[in-house]
Amino acid sequence: MRNIKLCVAYDGTDYCGWQRQKNQRTVQEVIENALGRIHKRPVGVYGSGRTDSGVHAAGQIANFYTDIKNMEARRFIPALNKLLPQDVRIMNAEEAAAGFHARFSAKARTYRYYVIPCREAFPWERRFAFPVWRRPDLALLNEYARLLKGEMDFSLFAAAADKSVSRFRRVDNAVFFAEGGKIVFEICANAFLWNMVRSVAGTLFYYEEKKLPGGELAKIIQSGKRKYAGPTLPPQGLFLYHIRY
Repeated sequence: MRNIKLCVAYDGTDYCGWQRQKNQRTVQEVIENALGRIHKRPVGVYGSGRTDSGVHAAGQIANFYTDIKNMEARRFIPALNKLLPQDVRIMNAEEAAAGFHARFSAKARTYRYYVIPCREAFPWERRFAFPVWRRPDLALLNEYARLLKGEMDFSLFAAAADKSVSRFRRVDNAVFFAEGGKIVFEICANAFLWNMVRSVAGTLFYYEEKKLPGGELAKIIQSGKRKYAGPTLPPQGLFLYHIRY
């Protein structure tokens, strides 16, 4: 059996996330259905992360095993894209080592959250960014972002339904920057709690608007008390951007 590694991009607006669910349309499901048509049998797909309903991906990584011998890996790109809906695209396909697993082989994951400041969003932008009716202070936001780096308990940003055994995570980088008229929050970590990125972004914007000093926010993060977190931002601004192996 050959192991094929895919890079997948999708508009998650009309999907209930990545992971297959009963009676729900998901990205994993439509890819598995397309592979099933190619192979004439069920084929499972393993993703690097379980993006939630409405969340997008520019660099979701997945892998599957195939017994098709006479088809180059790159030929799965047009073969799958012909069968997939237009809001899910295979961007790359290549041979992977037999032991490669999209999720368990990953070393770090990078997410980006996009915000449109100071104006109404065009209708097509509202699928991929969140409007904020003010000009956020990037310097203060980056002061906050630096507090996230390193390994620590991120209980402050954990959703109530999160079932993680440990809420310790290692954040390698977190930064805010301007790009094409938008503000981007980028964060890279070994793993994330459920809704963690949207909770982090919402909390940092919440306290930035209040002009809370960075030292005070550091104490709030260390407290781990969910009641001090800001609002969890909606999913449309969030992208799974890159996976590091």
